[in-house]
Amino acid sequence: MKKIMFIGFAVLLIAASFSGCLGGDSGTTNVVIGYQPSTHHMAFTTAKELGWWSSNLTQMDEVRNVSDRSFPSGPSQATALASGAIHIAYIGAAPLIPAIAQNNADLKIIAAVQVNGSSLIVPTDADYTGPSYFEGKTIATFPPGSIQDTLLRQWLIDNGVNLSRVDIRGMDSGEAQTALRAGAVDAVFLPHPAPSIIVNSGVGKVVMESGDMSSDHACCVLAVSQRFIDEHPDIVAEILRIHINATIYTNANPEDAARYYANVTGVSEAVVLQSISEWDGAWIADPRIIEEYVVEYARIQYEQGLIPRPLTSAELFDMSFFDAYVSQR
Repeated sequence: MKKIMFIGFAVLLIAASFSGCLGGDSGTTNVVIGYQPSTHHMAFTTAKELGWWSSNLTQMDEVRNVSDRSFPSGPSQATALASGAIHIAYIGAAPLIPAIAQNNADLKIIAAVQVNGSSLIVPTDADYTGPSYFEGKTIATFPPGSIQDTLLRQWLIDNGVNLSRVDIRGMDSGEAQTALRAGAVDAVFLPHPAPSIIVNSGVGKVVMESGDMSSDHACCVLAVSQRFIDEHPDIVAEILRIHINATIYTNANPEDAARYYANVTGVSEAVVLQSISEWDGAWIADPRIIEEYVVEYARIQYEQGLIPRPLTSAELFDMSFFDAYVSQR
């Protein structure tokens, strides 16, 4: 897996040197990009602070204006994407699945964003002994259908934990951190930078990384609606190009990327740097690297009763934009 990721990144690094701005068709639109205040989405904040979203997209005849909107977690973001309230989403792969399977939303993943990068945290003085520790306890994580909720439930099941004896509560990152500090929950499972913030405050300690729950698992993706693809394929292609270049830049310049993230989110730059030095994540772009994991999430959610049917790769992905980007280089 690591070798595949390295090869995919090398291809993108070569390809980026040939990048150029694409043109558009008649008619104009405002482009709204959704993201979450997580270091998982640092490619977004890098491109935002470098001015790539606004300057590159508004050069296209189709685009009047570019704006962005922050979301606390993936499920609400998937709803916004399906409704057209946002047009592009940096989002966990798992929240897209219920939107497609339950609500017949035609949403497509066009690129990967990152893998791994979440941590399971208990109070500093807790005597954690393993997965069975959580029977009879309360864990706060992102709402049902999120990456964190999906992974956590499956990890507990795989380790013989009776889910009926675990109180898993859906909360956004801020709510979960507050609940842990107040002693209202016994653990939290959150994406970075929250784990570093909690550890720095002395409130909690990390007992499990998400990559240890599921090695190199898919987490966040770049997603669009089929309607937006049909109406504005040139915009989608340009957004993908910006994302790829921002991913390359973030990997090559983590200190700059940390400063850009801090500027956008208000999180301390020192904490951001600590977070990306401690997390087990990686920023990537090739959607084929994560394909099997996302299809597996659909199977897991079906088995957990969250969706009425599993989904195929063709229902989840549109690889054509990434493949065209690579083939043109």
